[in-house]
Amino acid sequence: MAGEATDNATPLLVRPRQWWRNHCTPRSWTASVRLKTSLSSELSGAVGDLGTYIPIVLALTLVCNLDLSTTLIFTAIYNILTGLLFGIPMPVQPMKSIAAVAVSETPHLTVSQIAAAGICTAGTLFILGATGLMSFIYHWIPLPVVRGVQLSQGLSFAFSAIKYIRYDQDFSTTTSSKSTSPRSWLGLDGLVLALFCLLFLILTTGDGGVPEEDEAMLRTNPDAYNRLRIRRHRRLRILSAIPAALLVFLLGFILCFIRDPSIVHEIKLGPSKIHVLKITWEDWKTGFLRGAIPQIPLSVLNSVIAVCKLSTDLFPGMDVSATGVSVSVGLMNLVGCWFGAMPCCHGAGGLAGQYRFGGRTGASVVFLGLGKLLLGLVFGNYFVKVISQFPIGILGVLLLFAGIELAMASRDMNSKEESFVMLVCAAVSLTGSSAALGFVCGIVLFLLLKLRQMDCSNFGFFKAKSVSVSTEEEDPAPNP
Repeated sequence: MAGEATDNATPLLVRPRQWWRNHCTPRSWTASVRLKTSLSSELSGAVGDLGTYIPIVLALTLVCNLDLSTTLIFTAIYNILTGLLFGIPMPVQPMKSIAAVAVSETPHLTVSQIAAAGICTAGTLFILGATGLMSFIYHWIPLPVVRGVQLSQGLSFAFSAIKYIRYDQDFSTTTSSKSTSPRSWLGLDGLVLALFCLLFLILTTGDGGVPEEDEAMLRTNPDAYNRLRIRRHRRLRILSAIPAALLVFLLGFILCFIRDPSIVHEIKLGPSKIHVLKITWEDWKTGFLRGAIPQIPLSVLNSVIAVCKLSTDLFPGMDVSATGVSVSVGLMNLVGCWFGAMPCCHGAGGLAGQYRFGGRTGASVVFLGLGKLLLGLVFGNYFVKVISQFPIGILGVLLLFAGIELAMASRDMNSKEESFVMLVCAAVSLTGSSAALGFVCGIVLFLLLKLRQMDCSNFGFFKAKSVSVSTEEEDPAPNP
């Protein structure tokens, strides 16, 4: 945080050479993908954010005729570049507000209108980042308000995940969790399968933290404690070496072909033809009013502010600046949206999910990018038939862990005042379905609490009143 306050507050346009030397050299790229744990952990972390990525991409493809091949190729490039530049598992996720409007409102947004909304949002974030305003906003926002946004987003993911697991979903009409009927217990997308994957992930990854020491046993019987610690360390080392999330995802991928064997016979290879979109003035107007306006505050809060705060918590030694993240989101969409790629951003939920399942370096998202690039080039738009058969219950399990990990970032609120602001912000965000509304309420509440604690004796009215009260207390009443 200190390094960011002194260095990254400078507008990016003023120091391009310095930024290029720090982030865009072969040496920095090598350091970004150097493994800190094991290869299996990074591969497992790579699929940690697919619980949100696949449903939204599938809905946009089926409802709005989004070009899946172009989206896979461009998001693959985004993944690879962000992994090399940031050195952490920085996710690339859909802009959720734009996707929700495009699919759930009538008439649905066209591909050109979706692209216009993404370009407008990206242009705003690029200007905020390049001018240094985003860094100023990042350091100005109180931490309890940010934690409230993270808590609401994490719980929202968890609620959606439970619906994915318990009910059948229809992503051809909405990106939200549209429950159609209770999910059957048996079958290739049944409750038993989802619960099996859930239990497997819990047994292999636990709560995602380091086990606590048994201090009482250490004091009473140190020899037995050391033997127990050795056995536990050996068991946990074996379990941590299992790429649990990757195995669960591969299981779901295999089940796609078992659920619909005709996929194999109808397979078509090759990417679709990439072309520049024609965006009319009406597309710009509709995209900005219906898509960009609700997306911009969400991107500022969740895609930049919350991501930077969470990266500071998870990776204390890494320098992830609000300026760099904001400019990154801007550049991605100012290029890709013109070719019909889905509007993308970075997200705190995706970062939490990839960290939860083992991602510790940029190698995690680089591997994910290479996988997307391979699928986009080999299968192209035909891949939508494959992911449409992916068991939604398994996606719900992956999304549940990502949501809980993001929500747990709020556990560092130590005082009652901080917890009060955080919980009010989260409650308003959840019930109002708007992170921007919760953010405004959190800021107002934080300022009111600080105003209540201010020393008002310097103001004339309060000073005179206090003096008169003290004088009345000191002067004895006259005897009658």
